[in-house]
Amino acid sequence: MATLKDIAEKAKVSPSTVSRVLNYDPTLSVGEDTKKRIFEAAEELEYKNIKRSPAKAKGKIAIINWYTEEEELNDVYYMSIRLSAEKEAEALDYDYIRVYNKETLIEDSELVGILAIGKFSDKQISVLAKKNIPLCFVDYLPKGDYDSVIVDFKKAIRRNIDYLISKNHEKIGFIGGTESFSDGSGTWVDPREKIVKTYLKRKGMYHEDYFFTGAFRVEEGRRNMLEAMETIPESERPTAFIAANDAIAIGCLKALYEKDIKVPNEISIIGFNDISTAKYITPALTTVRVHTEEMGQTGIQLLHERIYNGREALKTVILSTKLIEREST
Repeated sequence: MATLKDIAEKAKVSPSTVSRVLNYDPTLSVGEDTKKRIFEAAEELEYKNIKRSPAKAKGKIAIINWYTEEEELNDVYYMSIRLSAEKEAEALDYDYIRVYNKETLIEDSELVGILAIGKFSDKQISVLAKKNIPLCFVDYLPKGDYDSVIVDFKKAIRRNIDYLISKNHEKIGFIGGTESFSDGSGTWVDPREKIVKTYLKRKGMYHEDYFFTGAFRVEEGRRNMLEAMETIPESERPTAFIAANDAIAIGCLKALYEKDIKVPNEISIIGFNDISTAKYITPALTTVRVHTEEMGQTGIQLLHERIYNGREALKTVILSTKLIEREST
């Protein structure tokens, strides 16, 4: 595991600055460039080295992130996928361009494939598809005949609930998230909330008042947890919450700290994604490890199969997850 010192050396900052950035310290005043260097260093130090035999350059791939650069810093899950995709593209000897959701895709005669990371509206997908080059989505399963790399949410959520039940939790809450497509055409609804509700109903443990929704951000997790603590009577509060991602979970931990509620003695928290910061916060976050390195790599490999090998069959790759138990449960 990379240490704070390792990250600090790579990002060329002090270990204390790394610690405060990774803990989302709101009192720290550093530039966006510094934050980006720290988060990217933390993610890159988690990756295995990728080695391939030298080959002739095969063209250029557009790697499109549905987030802006600023949004990517607030949820480094997508940064992690992007970085691994870029490394795999380099390893397979492709050039690439990096495109964020507020930018226009560059018209480039050398463009041979598109990797779309995140959630895209039907209109955005139509625009990408009209380029008539191989197209692969990562972390999204759109309508239509497109290659995709997705996560097995259902198995992960059910495992989380079973894990909490094994620890004698009888009241389980959920703090989820919604996102708007970057073109303003609609809202993407996280399937995890439905999975949690369905499974808790099956277990006879569902309570509507234990569910809260906001954006996938630290401050939204904090806001929703504060609302939960203020609106649910203390005697009826859940003893555990599942958060839809680690950013939300980190916000939950901050709210509970402000309320002087002990984690995990009084309330347990489980996150989702196992971003690089999850192990460095206090208490260290129990979370679901989503293999973001494999997601980015697999997306590029699927494009490579289309570009270089001429594969015609549609592929959807569903990746497993792993529960990582730390101090917050």
